[in-house]
Amino acid sequence: MTQIEQVEAKPRLGRKRDHTRDPEILEAALEVLSETGYDGMTIDMVAARAKAGKATLYRRWSSKSDLVLDAVACMKSADLDLDALPDTGTLRGDLIAMIRTPSIRAAERKLKVIAGIVSMIARSPELAVAAREALVEPRASANRILFQRAIDRGEIPPDVDIENLCMIGPAMVAYRLLMLGKPVDREFLVANIDGIVLPAAGVRTLPASTGTPA
Repeated sequence: MTQIEQVEAKPRLGRKRDHTRDPEILEAALEVLSETGYDGMTIDMVAARAKAGKATLYRRWSSKSDLVLDAVACMKSADLDLDALPDTGTLRGDLIAMIRTPSIRAAERKLKVIAGIVSMIARSPELAVAAREALVEPRASANRILFQRAIDRGEIPPDVDIENLCMIGPAMVAYRLLMLGKPVDREFLVANIDGIVLPAAGVRTLPASTGTPA
């Protein structure tokens, strides 16, 4: 055997990192984060929730902040399909069609994650960007499309402030869930659409009992 062959025949040192458990670990990190907040969260807690060794986590993420950054970023994988948004012919119909039980639960969880990382966002611009792109921007992008459709139909004035309209619903949901500690349900969301969002957009609505735009 030549010297080159002897070198190539030597086994490589070290063990290839196994990333197959990453989704479970990141999911566990999000659960702990939403329950304890960033400051209360520990690697030990995440390892226990994921039923993984602490060393496994540290081989993949060198710090808690790195783990949280990846966990928040991975939530983007559940983005809305912007090419498959409801198109009912009216703004009210589109907004109400967006209300689904899974989406309500996902929104509540995202808010809890945001609340959990507030203290860290102020110290980490990178995490702030990841949080905005993964937790805020997907729904805002969908709402922009719905409001622009309404403008194109002549349903709402062309000079409405779409960015502010996109903030109304999420702000109301966040206040109710995080500040008042009350659940967010379909009735609450529909009431917001009829009583706040549509009037702010310049759409007149009939009394809630009819539920039909004027």
